[in-house]
Amino acid sequence: MHIWTVHAPPEAEPDAAPGVTPAEAMPGATPARPPRSPVLLREAFSWAAFLFGPLWFLWHRMWLVLVIYLAVAVLVATLLPEQAAPYAAFALQFLVGFHARDLRRWTLERRGWRLAAIVAAPDEDAAWGRLLDSAADAGFWGRVERRIARGLNPFF
Repeated sequence: MHIWTVHAPPEAEPDAAPGVTPAEAMPGATPARPPRSPVLLREAFSWAAFLFGPLWFLWHRMWLVLVIYLAVAVLVATLLPEQAAPYAAFALQFLVGFHARDLRRWTLERRGWRLAAIVAAPDEDAAWGRLLDSAADAGFWGRVERRIARGLNPFF
């Protein structure tokens, strides 16, 4: 079993009626930015972040984390003796691998995303299934269920 956290996107329009997207409020109108899907993050070591740290940060648009990572890498390279620098760089990458998902959660939270649920499941598909079965948050997940009932894509 793995632990997954579900992060709901921020509301597109703060002055819109609860449970109604701007496109639903005015038929035929298109919202300025299409609604985003929720993000499901697994609590685990990230091999991709361990092996390709800066590229992983760029891929997930984690700009502040990338700047901090580069600053620490420069400090390690300039302040430590030559013999210790490779070991410190490996330790930094190891820490990035362990904390990559937490850093992504932090970045999402800074951007207004909220933690919607925590799910235990063996894989991602099972996590989505358990999440939709539980309907833990009546507001967000209620809208998802209503869109499914109308035959629409639940997350777009």
